Amino acid sequence: MKNTFRPAPLALTLAATLTAGCANTSWTADKAGPATKASVVAHYADLALANYSDALATARALDSAADRLVTNPTEANLKTAREAWLAARVPYQQTEVFRFGNAVVDDWEGQLNAWPLDEGLIDYVKADDYQHELGNAGATANIIASNSVNVGGETLNVSTLTPELLANLNEVGGSEANVATGYHAVEFLLWGQDLHGFESGAGERPATDYAEGANCTNGNCERRGEYLDAVTDLLISDLEWMVAQWAPGNSDNYRARLTAADANEGVQKMLFGMGSLSLGELAGERMKVALEANSYEDEHDCFSDNTHNSHYYNGQGIQNVYTGTYRRVDGSLVTGPSLSDLVEQTNPDLDARLTAQLDTSMKALGVLKSKAESSQSPMRFDMMIAPGNTAGASVINDAIMALVAQTGSIEQGARELGIEALSPDDAGHAF
Repeated sequence: MKNTFRPAPLALTLAATLTAGCANTSWTADKAGPATKASVVAHYADLALANYSDALATARALDSAADRLVTNPTEANLKTAREAWLAARVPYQQTEVFRFGNAVVDDWEGQLNAWPLDEGLIDYVKADDYQHELGNAGATANIIASNSVNVGGETLNVSTLTPELLANLNEVGGSEANVATGYHAVEFLLWGQDLHGFESGAGERPATDYAEGANCTNGNCERRGEYLDAVTDLLISDLEWMVAQWAPGNSDNYRARLTAADANEGVQKMLFGMGSLSLGELAGERMKVALEANSYEDEHDCFSDNTHNSHYYNGQGIQNVYTGTYRRVDGSLVTGPSLSDLVEQTNPDLDARLTAQLDTSMKALGVLKSKAESSQSPMRFDMMIAPGNTAGASVINDAIMALVAQTGSIEQGARELGIEALSPDDAGHAF
């Protein structure tokens, strides 16, 4: 994880460009001629720009809702802030397909989405229900309750909570579980610990954890509000920086470098991103690990019990890149020349198979999502992975196998396009 505070760039001045360039775009081979590798890579950058722009817009809405909660800590405002967090996850999780293969994203991503985290670094926890990384000296540091923390023999001044400080506290003491920033830090501050284990129920932090004076629960309410304010501000500045990396009209950003390079390199990055998220990350780290270990500590959105949606929208991001489409949060559709067009030109049967496999994996992830959100006896991800839950395990395994199957076709598609050794990251997992 790279811990870097990035001042807000001049991305705000690009607002008109982002709106004009990303909304309701469309492309057909009849109008523009056959897709080329260069046109597919250029559209990939358009997809990234639209997707990160939506992540930024929803993060701003989250920041505003968090500010209202801190100013007026009512249960209604807490509910609104939680809903804003859930909405922000929809576009962000679709961006993760851009992480693999693009170092500019992978080096940056940990500050926004690192997990699992030892939440006792940030705030109070119920000790007898708190599972944390063994040997992590920061696991119970409780920054919110302290003016200084000592981790690994180093005493750090945390009296003033700023975005810069929180960024520098990531991986303090050398532990990857010491996550002080990003979506999951915000999630913990809004929900608190999930003390339900494998049973139904998410975190139940009360709004009064942000109240003033005698109404404050669990102490340090003003500091908790300061932390929430700083961590959401950092989220916005990080996303502004990434939006600027994909914006057109800048000769010195990542988009310019990507589109100026050999188009084969860009196509390789696209396919590597799809395959690595499918195989090592989503099927492996996010699903297989939690299921085999029966570990609710290894579920992605563990405080809010939103893991089913995180997995679903990861899958959607993979499909987006192959089909060259992205449904924006305002409902408009971004379309353009795609990997599917390129594969179809050389091997129509493979394109049809991979398209069908992507649909199959989305259906399998959709079953996971629908069971978690059922109005009758919902089964969230942490319930599915419980020991002895064969029905839940079957739902997860169906999704894993669908993701593994599509990865094989992604590798074959790479060979059809002249990439002989795609080698998507399997994160050390065997399937």
